[in-house]
Amino acid sequence: MNNPLMKIFSGILALLTTAHILPAANIPNSRYAGKLDPRPVKLPKRYAGRPGEMRGVWIATVSNLDYPRPSNSTEYKKMIRNMFRRLKEHNFNAVFFQVRPTNDAFYPSKLNPWSRYLSGSEGRPLPGEKNFDPLRFMIDEAHRNGLQFHAWLNPYRVIGATKMSKYQYLKTLAPNNFARRHPQLVMENKISGNQRQLVLNPGEVQVRNFVAATVMEIVRNYPVDSIHFDDYFYPDNAPGSADLAAFRRYNPRRLPLDQWRRNNVNELIKSVHSQIKTFNRQYRRNVQFGVSPFGIWRNRKNTPHGSLTAGKESYSEQFADTRSWVKNRWIDYIVPQLYWNFNHDSAAYAALTDWWCSTVRGTGVKLYIGHAAYQLGKANWSVNELYYQLLYNRSKVEVSGSIIFSYRSLAQPENQAMQSGARNMLKKFWKQ
Repeated sequence: MNNPLMKIFSGILALLTTAHILPAANIPNSRYAGKLDPRPVKLPKRYAGRPGEMRGVWIATVSNLDYPRPSNSTEYKKMIRNMFRRLKEHNFNAVFFQVRPTNDAFYPSKLNPWSRYLSGSEGRPLPGEKNFDPLRFMIDEAHRNGLQFHAWLNPYRVIGATKMSKYQYLKTLAPNNFARRHPQLVMENKISGNQRQLVLNPGEVQVRNFVAATVMEIVRNYPVDSIHFDDYFYPDNAPGSADLAAFRRYNPRRLPLDQWRRNNVNELIKSVHSQIKTFNRQYRRNVQFGVSPFGIWRNRKNTPHGSLTAGKESYSEQFADTRSWVKNRWIDYIVPQLYWNFNHDSAAYAALTDWWCSTVRGTGVKLYIGHAAYQLGKANWSVNELYYQLLYNRSKVEVSGSIIFSYRSLAQPENQAMQSGARNMLKKFWKQ
């Protein structure tokens, strides 16, 4: 086995269907809630996998993070076949593939231009086979390999960072890009230095309708297993001036700015959920809708319902009221991004996992945990960290599986610790 990719996968996926008797022991260098509760975290005495649990991986296309841009459709097909075959061989059962990274599309769309991360030039299809549909090919290939296909969309992002002015950047987009056609609906947020990010303004009714229409174009035309949103909603710390005009125009209840912004995101989540459910009833389908948010909803110091953490909150910085989405059952599953270790000072893994378990309990909303394979090899991350996280999950009946971020960290580990950590995790889980 000389292929390094195969070595990693062989080492990474092995733990979830066979029962193991384990000694009761503390996780080394663990603290239940970091500085807020330094008690060591105990491993469960017994591990037992569960049939049907989620074993997923995110495949990120923005900036071609998880694979190089193909030169033609033949090369693309070969690449996808190899990726999905390897996932099947190592007992993954789902892929979360980014089909809308930046207000664009990895499929022929009447609403969005072809993605530059597919063809190299926004608005142009991939060279090669005439009328090639990458999304249809990927879904067919995934299902042929026994993998669920979750269509991952970023609802609002136009560009994550650019030094250009808003109008300069919009001119670089394809003529049919919604953001270029409607610059007044694009919200600008300055970030580090002279860079800025551009997003569709969540407070604009036309934007919400457009994003929902984009979702339904996929749902109606492709046999996807779910529509999957990631954690990018409002930009972190967006100033009030960024959406002042919409705030004044669409605020009949005179809500405070923060509450108004949360309501805007809520309205999109509710609308997408409602439209997918209506479609499912009409066509006897079972398309799911889920979100993978930032891992902290609110800190307990700010509300008695919050987690035992002291970090950034999705509730107040991205205006994503994720707990309400679960309690109101506006989503079918949630995948909190718990990208911290068991010893983190302010966002420790055990306390957050337990909080999310209590949040979904009794709602019928599935809980999958998002894990950060890319953190292996960084300071304070044991090579066994992901192994311990998966083991801890198995002591929680509410946890219905795991999703790994991301494919590249498994297929092309950046350091020896990442390679060893992945191997240590997978050699004992997901054997069947």
